Amino acid sequence: MSLDADTIRRIATLARIRVAEDEVATLQGELNGILAWIEQLNAVDTDGIAPLTGAAHMALKMREDVVSDGNIRDKVLANAPERIGPDEAFFAVPKVVE
Repeated sequence: MSLDADTIRRIATLARIRVAEDEVATLQGELNGILAWIEQLNAVDTDGIAPLTGAAHMALKMREDVVSDGNIRDKVLANAPERIGPDEAFFAVPKVVE
């Protein structure tokens, strides 16, 4: 299968990609190269070969769903330019609502 310049312009329009007229020939060569690779893959005989299994058939490892603070309060607060509250355990932020 080979794509002509008009088909390239149509594909670009459908994909909502602006393609300048001088880029059409380059894009045509690239897309025709991709289609040539696909045609080569279609020519491979895969009879008798079992399909590969994907991750969709694997069971996910489950963990207990618990709420925690991550136990890294001091690391998080190290990024604060200013702290407030008891033990300086909170970020100080400017007032945004009056």
